[in-house]
Formats: sequence, structure tokens, C-alpha cells
Amino acid sequence: MGQRMRLKLTIRGLVQGVGFRPFIYRLATELGLGGWVNNSAAGVFVEVEGTELQLKEFRRRLEGEKPGRSRIDELETLTLDPLGYADFTIRPSVTGEKTALVLPDLATCPDCLAEVFDPQNRRFHYPFTNCTHCGPRYTIIRGLPYDRPQTTMVGFPMCPDCEAEYHDPSDRRFHAQPNACPRCGPQLAFWTRQGEATAQGEAALQQAIIALQEGQILAVKGLGGFHLMADAQNAQAVAQLRQRKRRPDKPFAVMYPSLSAVKAHCWVSPLEAELLQSPEAPIVLLRKRPQQPLVEAVAPLNPNLGVMLPYTPLHHLLLQGVNRPLVATSGNLANEPICTDEGEAVQRLGGIADVFLVHNRPIVRAVDDSVVREMAGQGVILRRARGYAPLPIPTRFPGASEAKILGVGAHLKNTVAVCVRDQVFLSQHIGDLETPQAYGAFTEVIESFQRLYEFTPDRVICDLHPDYLSSQYARHQGLPWQGIQHHFAHIWAVLAEHNLWDQRLLGVAWDGTGYGLDGTIWGGEFLGFTPPHHLTRMAHLRSFPLPGGDRAIREPRRSALGLLYAIWGADLWQNPAYLPYLEPFSPSERSILATSLEKGLNCPLTSSMGRLFDGVASLTQLCQKASFEGQGAMQLEFILPEHPSPAAYPLPLSHAPTLQLDWHPLILALLQDLKLNIPLSEVSAKFHNSLIDSIGAIAQQIGVQSIVLSGGCFQNKYLLETGVTRLNEQGFQVYFPVVCPPNDGGIAFGQIVAARFSSIIND
Repeated sequence: MGQRMRLKLTIRGLVQGVGFRPFIYRLATELGLGGWVNNSAAGVFVEVEGTELQLKEFRRRLEGEKPGRSRIDELETLTLDPLGYADFTIRPSVTGEKTALVLPDLATCPDCLAEVFDPQNRRFHYPFTNCTHCGPRYTIIRGLPYDRPQTTMVGFPMCPDCEAEYHDPSDRRFHAQPNACPRCGPQLAFWTRQGEATAQGEAALQQAIIALQEGQILAVKGLGGFHLMADAQNAQAVAQLRQRKRRPDKPFAVMYPSLSAVKAHCWVSPLEAELLQSPEAPIVLLRKRPQQPLVEAVAPLNPNLGVMLPYTPLHHLLLQGVNRPLVATSGNLANEPICTDEGEAVQRLGGIADVFLVHNRPIVRAVDDSVVREMAGQGVILRRARGYAPLPIPTRFPGASEAKILGVGAHLKNTVAVCVRDQVFLSQHIGDLETPQAYGAFTEVIESFQRLYEFTPDRVICDLHPDYLSSQYARHQGLPWQGIQHHFAHIWAVLAEHNLWDQRLLGVAWDGTGYGLDGTIWGGEFLGFTPPHHLTRMAHLRSFPLPGGDRAIREPRRSALGLLYAIWGADLWQNPAYLPYLEPFSPSERSILATSLEKGLNCPLTSSMGRLFDGVASLTQLCQKASFEGQGAMQLEFILPEHPSPAAYPLPLSHAPTLQLDWHPLILALLQDLKLNIPLSEVSAKFHNSLIDSIGAIAQQIGVQSIVLSGGCFQNKYLLETGVTRLNEQGFQVYFPVVCPPNDGGIAFGQIVAARFSSIIND
């Protein structure tokens, strides 16, 4: 035998909740090493003792055979004198600085699923089956390190059988913190809408299945909150759900029993199939097949469908029992956060759901379903929540920092982010901060992050808009705070995601609205980046008035009116030839709006690309009033032909007074096409193409070879994919967000990145 040595390893990364300590235990034992492993609040500590040859083999296999869901970000080793360890043990966890990564909730693994449907298994039909490879994590953890006493499973002492599994190194439930079974774990209950329990356990599950089959709306307590579920092939059930939830048009997500069932109704690419079946199990936007049997009201006037597969044993059991696709939408009223507590759900959802399927495992934090869309060969995250949050966004900052920064995001699609050293943790999707309940959820997520990581920020970063509730929060914390311009944050986020610190490039930020540095409403922005960290506005969409200000977000007809007034001025009201363009408004509305526009009252100027989309959606009669943000732009995307020609409207560059895209000729040419009854699909294609062509034109004008695309407009599949293809053909290198949402869900991340390069603090 060779001389014995001792290695001390500190492992940071995704190493808790993934079976990492059991893996280390089995590896060390197999190699005949002595020592120990434990969790800490910063990661995993290991000491192993053996010969030099044994330790080399341990290091080699450690990185090559680590658990599939784990990730090693840092591995520090120190060689020490041996202590004579006789065996290898898993020691109790230790506390310290909280920097360990918290694993997201993961979909049920194949092994657990097989047990759930095996009549001979003791977990047959048990809805809370899990192991070290799957199940709840982020939604049940109260603090670090990740041990059962720090989770909501602390109230469910393990029975002897579960205890034996938990302590058996050969079992996949070895140190699985949420481990449970029907004898000792959480239980189901079936409630009336008044909160009266009428069935428990298996009987509750069967009652829920019958309710869905009978066309009732079922509120289901799941992993990170409640779903409202209904038969997606029952027109009356879906109509009732829309009416009660106050959601007239926005598409519902649908949960299917299997991938084969999805493929019968939708086109599914290999990447989309991979996303659907991944441990993250997001909602994936798919193209519907013709004549699929879902009722139109599930996704009205929409060629796409948001689809997910069951991701908990409870969902698998429900879907197997009903054996048909189910609407599975967030358990809330419009603009409110999802419910997580069954008592609260009866109060808030009692007017929507007919019956409730609940359980007694507490949910620490609300986590909605993530949404992903395949675009330009990538699975682009549009809503980052279950399965992805709260893992940090991978990035590398130039230079180190000890700063602790809180980014509080935007007003719509809000998320928050915290920066601890060089790790940026982006929260789950919170939603639009439009109600007291939503604002309460926003502050709770911040407090939850602070508790989890014992994080106290040095400064707070917010949007530049002074009226956003998130900005007001930042200014009232008694800490140094800083406002970051909205579109700058969009581009900063992509720069960090792709580590683009060493090249000049053009950032294109197109969305609905963002408060501009000049006090106007921006949204069609071209930003120049110069290393090491200088970002400036280089060009923008020509501004136009927005009658009614924020009201225009819900009324595309107002954007159209602002465009037309910018072209024709007061003649718009007086020339009979223009009368058809005023038909979306009543005579009294026209009078008020004419006065507002002519006097400049509540008609802020905007360079918003999102509002240009709205204006075109109104002029083409696709959408005059929207029941959800972006509805008009979505309709323009949906009517695009399958194989559009490259024809485009004129969208020239103007230099008065700054570099601008002049949309005047575009709108006039589009109106002429409408007069000639050119098909709307062709009109939409020419409109999209003109915008795509403009990006290359401005990049050439500025003289850069790399382009970054971000902002909510680039959720549009045609705009992004055709833009990337044509720009690549012109020799440009194009980058876009993939792991950080392109919409306002990525703003908090961008705020953190901007703050790392700025020393300007507001008092």
C-alpha cells in the first residue's frame, strides 16, 4: 500500500437536493476511502483519506459520475496529513454563509412514476412520491442547508420503512429530504367550494376525477400553488372558467396525459419533445394541428397551444383517470398572484371553482409554471418559474465584487433578482404589479430571498419609471438606490447572459413601454455598446403621440389614432376621406380625443415598437381593444402566411434630429394596401419584414458586426427567427436571450448587471 493522504474538498454549485452526498458516500465506500461528507450553507464539504492512487481515482470519478441534476461551479482541494479515518460517514449539516444553490422543483422521475402505477408497490397511487432525483425542493425549503428540518416536511415524521430508505446508501431515497409514503406523508382531501371535506386519500382523488369528467371546474393544490382545471374538450366548462376567472381571451395552458396525446393534437419537434419531457417540465408553446378536438375557447384565434405534461404524481393520477387533456391555468383571478394555501383558496377561488382537491403539505412560496418556446433552434424561456428558479443565471462579470445588490424589476411580468458576489439569482415569475395582492406577493418574494440567503442588500436597483410600485419600493428602503433605464436593462441582461464584454455591438430593445431618459415613452430602441461597459442610445423609432397614455396599452385603436394624427394633424378630423379611420371611436370620444391631441393633453410621445404593432393591429381591424397585454401584436403574428415573401414596406432612416426609423411611409403604404384589399396575411408579412430589414440597415449605419435582440416584441417567432436568419445572411452575428426572458421578466437581471458597472447612486 502507498502512503496515506487526506484531501479536503469544498464543492459549490448545484450540489444539494440532487443526491450529491449519497453519491459521494457510495463512491468513497466503493474505493475503500475513509472520511466524511456534509452539507453546509455554502455547498458540500468532503474529507477523504486513502492512497494517492485512490484519491486520484476519487477525483476523476467525482466529476465524471456526479448525479445528473448536479452542477459543480467551484471545487477547492487542500492536501492534509491523514487522521486515520476508519470508515466513511455522512455528518450532520453545518451552518455558515448562505451561498449554496437551491434546486428548483423537478418533475417526477421514471422510477417514482413506475412505483405510483405498480399495484404491488407500497406507494401505489400515492400522490407525493419522490426521491433524490425528483420532487419538491424550492417550494418546500425554508432555509439552508437543505435538510428535512428546514422544509415543510418537518411535520411528517418518517415511518420505519421510509426511515430505512433514508439511511440506506444503496437506496435512491438515501437522504431524500421530502421522502414519504401513504403511512407517514401528506394526504389528499376533496372539498366543496365552502371548504367542507367530503373525501380523503384515494377517495378524494376519485371524486376529483369524476368532477372533471362531469364538466366541473376543479381547483387543485399542486407543487407551487393551485391550478384551475377543466375538461379542455368541454365547451361549457371552458366558457364558465373564462367567465368566472375574468379572462375573456388570453390563452389557457393545457395539460396532456402523454406525449403521444400531445402529438395527436400538435406538431412537436424533437427539441419541443425534449423540453416537454425534461425534469423542468415547462409549458411549451406548440403549433396546433388542423381539426384537433379542443374547444376554440381554450386558445381563441390562436394557432398555438401552451402544452405541458404531468409533472407530479398527483397530476399523473388525475390525467390517467380522466384520460383527456385538461385546461390547467393558474389558480387566481386576473392580475392576482396564485393561491398556495387551501384556506385562502376557498376564499379567493370559491367563486371560480366548483370543487377543490387539496393536501396538507404546506407550500413555502408560490411558483407558477414556466413557459418556453422553441425559436431559432433554442428553447427560449418566456416565463421563468418552476423548474428553473431560483438557479442563478450563468454569467461572468469582468472583475470581482463583494456588493450585495437587489434588483426589483419592472411593473409587468415582474421578477426580482439578488446579486451575492458574482452569483445573480433571478426569482420566479411574480406577475403584473397591478393589485394589492400582487404587490404583497412581490414583497414576500423579496423577504423570502432575504430569509433563504440571509441576504441584506447594500443597494436597491429599480426601473427609471417613478410611478412603478417596484420603483417606489426601492426608494423607500432607506438604502442607496439607483434607477436603470428599462431598455438599457434589456440589453445589459443579454450582454451578461452571453458574456459579450469585449466587442462593439448594436442592442435592439423593442417592447411596449419604458420610461425614457428624455421623459418620453421609449420602446423602439437601438443602443450602442462599447467595451468595457458603455451603453448609449444610437437610434429609435420616430415618436408619435399616445392619446390617453397608459390606456393605449389596452386599446390599440388609440395607438392607431396617434399614428394617423402624427401624419395628417387636424386634417384627420376634417377630411371626409379619413372618416373610416375614426370608426372605432364614438362621436363623443372623437371630440375628446381631438381636443387632447391638438392641445397635447395626456398624449405623451412614444417611440414604442409595441405600440406601433398595436396601431397596425387596429388599422387592419384585428384588434381595437385588448383584454391582455400584447394581444394586437399576437394577432398580427398569427395571421402571417406559412411561407411569406420578403416584400416589405418602406421604413427609411431619418437624421432629423437624431437617427430614426421613419414609419410615416410604412403606414401610408399599408393603408394603400388595405384600400386595394390586399390579404391581411400579406400586409402583416410586409410589416414584419420592414422591421427586420431596418435592423440591418441601422447596424450598417453604425458600423458593427454583432447585434443583440431583446424586449417583448422578440417573443414573436417570425420576427426573431427571420431576423436572425436574414441578419446572419448579411454577415452579422446575432445574440438573443435564452435562459433569461426577453420580456420584462428579465429586467431585474439586467438591472443587477447595469449596477455592477455604475457608481451613480441616487439620494
